Amino acid sequence: MSQPPIKIFSGTKSRYIAEKIAEKYGTDLGNATYLEFSDGEFQTSFEETVRGAHVFIVQSTFPPSDNLMELLLMIDAAKRASAYKVVAVMPYFGFARQDRKDKPRVSIGAKLVANLLTAAGVDRVMTLDLHADQIQGFFDVPVDHLYASSIFVPYIKDLNLDNLVIAAPDMGGTKRANTYSKFLHTPMVICHKSRKKANVVDELTVIGDVKGKNVIILDDMIDTAGTVTKAADMMMEQGALSVRAFATHAVLSGPAYERINDSKITEVVVTDSLPIKPISDKIKVLSVADVFADVINKVYNYQSISSNFIV
Repeated sequence: MSQPPIKIFSGTKSRYIAEKIAEKYGTDLGNATYLEFSDGEFQTSFEETVRGAHVFIVQSTFPPSDNLMELLLMIDAAKRASAYKVVAVMPYFGFARQDRKDKPRVSIGAKLVANLLTAAGVDRVMTLDLHADQIQGFFDVPVDHLYASSIFVPYIKDLNLDNLVIAAPDMGGTKRANTYSKFLHTPMVICHKSRKKANVVDELTVIGDVKGKNVIILDDMIDTAGTVTKAADMMMEQGALSVRAFATHAVLSGPAYERINDSKITEVVVTDSLPIKPISDKIKVLSVADVFADVINKVYNYQSISSNFIV
């Protein structure tokens, strides 16, 4: 029995990265259309057969929620068109910050998104640096949780920085920072922050010695850049030689660009999991297209993907 054909499609807002993934894989994007009605409702359609095919749909679910809805409609359309398998390739998994009830009477948005994807008929999910690892457990289908470390670590090594120290931006990021610290054989410091409301840092304290060090702050995302720029300025005041931030998802909302430009941070390194215009000279964008293309190839050919994990 021959292997089902592979077809890669893209949602409208993730075409920029889907084209790179398809190119790295060695194929062209499949033909899909997006029809919007005058009232804002929209319809997705595959303009080529997917019957019996292994269908990979590339779509990050960043705001607005239309991107999530489009992904759900594409999954449903592929299943109804008799696709063999449907895989959602989500470089950025939206609503991941809502992974638990942090106060009474709130939803667990990440679990709801997982339920929606499952209900739509997805057979597998590929995503990158989830805000919380336990989100994988929200699914009853396989989840390939990839990490940006495979591109960040080589970049860090190429910097050839002496007296390097890894920093966690908050207590929740200590596991990630500790993993990098052990792999790179460097010390680690922790930023302890408290918030009175979302996106607003009330207090920030650096736990550890950064004097005479080149600091790298690691996080899964940078949103308003309040934490990372405040931490960078504080570390420079405490004698750090330089401060760089590495974050997988460049949300960069609100005053983020202004804060980055005005801060003492040396460089902000992010991936292209989200569409970004690096209008600041301090922002460096690394592509994850190679990572996803390689994993798509291995999943399609039933090969292990464990070699893709550096740390």
